[in-house]
Order: sequence, then C-alpha cells, then structure tokens
Amino acid sequence: MSATVVAVSRHEVYSFTKPNRESIRLLAGLGVEGDVHAGVTVKHRSRVRQDPTQPNLRQVHLIHEELFEEVGEAGFRVGPGELGENITTRGIHLLGLPTGTLLRIGDEAVVEVTGLRNPCAQIDGFQHGLLKQVVARAEDGRLVRKAGIMGVVRTGGVVRPGDGIGVELPAGPHRSLDRV
Repeated sequence: MSATVVAVSRHEVYSFTKPNRESIRLLAGLGVEGDVHAGVTVKHRSRVRQDPTQPNLRQVHLIHEELFEEVGEAGFRVGPGELGENITTRGIHLLGLPTGTLLRIGDEAVVEVTGLRNPCAQIDGFQHGLLKQVVARAEDGRLVRKAGIMGVVRTGGVVRPGDGIGVELPAGPHRSLDRV
C-alpha cells in the first residue's frame, strides 16, 4: 500500500479540533495558510508562554489514520481533524521516521519532519481517558507518544485528500524523533 493523504484540516482560531477541508495550502517557512498555528515563531500556547521568539517547529501536524483504529479497539471514536492535526495519513509509519525526513505531499509540497507531538491534557477534555491511549510507557519505562508528528514546510503547495506521500530519508546516522 502506498502512503496517501486521507484528510486535510485547518482552523483560524484556537480550538482542539480542526474542521476538514477540500484542500489546504502549505506556505514555505510558515505552515498551513489560514491556520492558527502558522508562523515563523512558535504559536502553540504552552510554547509561547515559555519563549515566544523560538522558531516554530510545529507548523504542520500529521497523524496516521491507523491510530484511530487502534484507539477504536479501546472504545474511542476519533476521526480526521478531531485531534487537531492538519494532515491525516494512511500507509506510512510516521512515528518511525527519523528527524529531518522529507515528506513530498501531492504535486509540490515538502514537509520536513521535526519531531513528535507532545499530547496534552486537552485530549482528555475531548474524550475522557483518550490521553492514556495516545501516551504509553514502553517496557523499558520510556514514554511513547503516539499522537502524530510535527514538521515545517520547506516547499509550499496545495494538499488534498487522495494525494500521495513520498518519503525521503535524511543521510545517516538517523536521529529518532523526540517531542517538539
């Protein structure tokens, strides 16, 4: 199975969920046009409180549709955009990609993977108990974050459901994703 875009979402205001759209436009160095998290500097509220001048490494949030199936087995119903992602994917192991991977999405857009989304308590506000499904502990005790990955836009372009996703790994040695 090849990797594809299942849905695209954006929201102009701060909100946990983002409505699905027919398409989104990625803008190089900024993020998703018309999305509250677009910008050169960080836009996520918790990051702004820490240091509003830090670079925005969270311009685009991608999440794998397979996660919705996984949490569905535990009784949760989650659909595209409901966890605040901009791009919902299928057929790509997002969490296993190394830092610096380039995702070629659709005809033009290129997103560079910067790290893992750090799920927050808002997820339990969306559906009580869901946070424990998207954050777990590995056997060795380390934290496992499953709520998608973050990236920055290197090349802009329009992204639509059904678009293909190509993966270009960075030169080694590869660095595993960490939270951003």
